[in-house]
Amino acid sequence: MPLGQAIPLGLQHVLAMFVGNLTPILIISGACGIAGEEFGSLQVDLLQNAMLIAGIVTLIQLFAIGPVGGKVPIIMGTSSGFIGVFNSVVQVMGGGILAYGAIMCASVIGGLFEGILGFLLKPLRRFFPAVVTGTVVLSIGLSLIAVGVNSFGGGNTANDFGSVENLLLGAAVLLIIVAVKHWMKGMASASSILIGIVAGYIIAAIMGLVLPTTAVNADGVEYTKAWVLNWDKVANAAWFSVPKLMPVKLVFDWRAIIPVLIMFVVTAVETVGDISGVIEGGMAREATDSELSGGVVCDGVGSSLASLFGVLPNTSFSQNVGLVTMVVNRFALATGAVFLILCGLFPKLSALISIMPQSVLGGAAVMMFSSIVVSGIGLITKEKMTVRNTTIVSVALGLGYGLGANSGVLAGLPQSVQLIFGGSGIVPAALVAIIL
Repeated sequence: MPLGQAIPLGLQHVLAMFVGNLTPILIISGACGIAGEEFGSLQVDLLQNAMLIAGIVTLIQLFAIGPVGGKVPIIMGTSSGFIGVFNSVVQVMGGGILAYGAIMCASVIGGLFEGILGFLLKPLRRFFPAVVTGTVVLSIGLSLIAVGVNSFGGGNTANDFGSVENLLLGAAVLLIIVAVKHWMKGMASASSILIGIVAGYIIAAIMGLVLPTTAVNADGVEYTKAWVLNWDKVANAAWFSVPKLMPVKLVFDWRAIIPVLIMFVVTAVETVGDISGVIEGGMAREATDSELSGGVVCDGVGSSLASLFGVLPNTSFSQNVGLVTMVVNRFALATGAVFLILCGLFPKLSALISIMPQSVLGGAAVMMFSSIVVSGIGLITKEKMTVRNTTIVSVALGLGYGLGANSGVLAGLPQSVQLIFGGSGIVPAALVAIIL
């Protein structure tokens, strides 16, 4: 494919995944309390590294380094599937740099574990039919919707959480995304989430000119409203910087490692589903064992590499599967990966993303996370819904989503069990689906 054709197609993929690649960093760093002024530069470093790592791991997946990489046309990026488990870890550990360091250490170990799973994938493949991968993807989407709605209201740590301004800003972003997605075509439609977020920035900037930007809480303390844009953070960021290795010190803690290890089994199942979807939809054949094995190994090794740069685990991007099946060309995707690497060299861009109001992020996140639910439904219904398949989906979602929404029922069990089976509900849903 000529470079002139490849660049627009690669850019289309980047625009489709750009926000989704950075959303988990924004959510988890915010939950850990490292998004404020004290740690503002650290968050910028993490966002910068997230773009760099997504580009590097995508290139490895596309062209492979030995057994690492499936040579499949798929985009890699920061996984949203871990958000629920990581939120649970943050709550147990009390947040802060310590919790984030524990998450990074668990992700390094978990990534290596997934890499080993990739080498053993051939005998394990029969445990991952479409009904299992679909149930896993569906449970991930369901667990994330509440996270998106929380951001929609401004973030539950904000003094003005659920305020009219936050809700209207989030709703405006969501409506713009829907309008662009359905009323425009081509690259504009594929970039609907990015366009919606840019519009959200513009609306927030206008709000800052016509509405009060501060208020007083119940204790009489003045605070800045959650939707206000902090342009000083962008002004203080450098134009160019080499990404930093290990910006957060790794912290070994079993409370984080055990649930994250199990979650890496889940993400391996998701990657198998994504690669199968790309190969079947774009090449009209089934994925080979070497493609699936190499893809999962890349998923694991890439996640370990990402963690050394302070970035959450990387995995295949489900929302890009539909775009890939339209044009199956690794060179086109490689141009997009190179663009991501270049973006990772400019802290100004990372700083601009880091000041995104939570309600703007929430308006986009509700759309992104809901689309994961729809992808899961599509995978489940790809096969005939026999009595057995219906039972698998029903029991897995019933237990998984039920435990995720009401984790208090596990209060009498050991903390390690609560961490594994409570919180997001993804792990119990995946285990039940695999066992059945």
